[in-house]
Amino acid sequence: MQKAFEGEQAQWDCVNAKYKQKKRNYKNSGVVILSDLKLHRVHSFLDYIMGGCQIHCTVAIDFTASNGDPRNSCSLHHINPYQPNEYLRALVAVGEVCQDYDSDKRFSALGFGARIPPKYEVSHDFAINFNPEDDECEGIQGVVEAYQNCLPKVQLYGPTNVAPIISKVARMAAAEERTGEASQYYILLILTDGVVTDMSDTREAIVRASHLPMSVIIVGVGNADFTDMQILDGDDGVLRSPRGEPALRDIVQFVPFRELKNASPAALAKCVLAEVPKQVVEYYSHKELPPRSLGAQTGEAGASSAP
Repeated sequence: MQKAFEGEQAQWDCVNAKYKQKKRNYKNSGVVILSDLKLHRVHSFLDYIMGGCQIHCTVAIDFTASNGDPRNSCSLHHINPYQPNEYLRALVAVGEVCQDYDSDKRFSALGFGARIPPKYEVSHDFAINFNPEDDECEGIQGVVEAYQNCLPKVQLYGPTNVAPIISKVARMAAAEERTGEASQYYILLILTDGVVTDMSDTREAIVRASHLPMSVIIVGVGNADFTDMQILDGDDGVLRSPRGEPALRDIVQFVPFRELKNASPAALAKCVLAEVPKQVVEYYSHKELPPRSLGAQTGEAGASSAP
């Protein structure tokens, strides 16, 4: 291939060696002209974390009646002082994996689908520590304690509406987006028995959230039919809102806990967080936002030398 430069353009002759030997007047088989070049560096997940991006985790627990009466040993919320129920097992196993991503180890802990004190009205978005001004708990153990204290005080009810909690975290992510920096990314961990009532609203909420610095991990607890949850996970095709709008990114990871309850911590971590690093990089790359430390050095999110 022969190369020549004309002004700011680069130009290459495409030369076929066999034709050149056979044909005396052969010049080329065509010309490639490079008229414009833009270099864009693709940063890694570690680049963003080392650059100061914080991961904030929110846990949302399903308190609907389909889980069964906690006083019944068959209930997924069964209260047994000697053996953790299915929700506690899933919360500890998956939460400890997510905890490693959260720098301050403080989890927002929410519940949905229960009648809560003092008026026992149904809520699809309540702090399980009953402190709406500060719903955070210290580490996953703090979430466990808040859950154990909350369970006897609420009445499991319904329906199973998860869109309100997705929208709540999305509002925080939207406020973060307006900063124009790669400073905070949100992970919502939903633990549910899998029977979703507001599927249409949930799809809408996820499609909107796909434009924000946010990922959703859904952990299916128990042996229910999780077909709806697998639909939300966009691995088999682009998730669309009821109006047909496609998600910008695949932000949902579905994990059936029954298949992983006996897995090693490494296997569980790989399954639960397999897609989060890619989702973080996809979001900030789409927004052309570099890691914060790099942004401070360059003063812009523009092109830099390729790695």
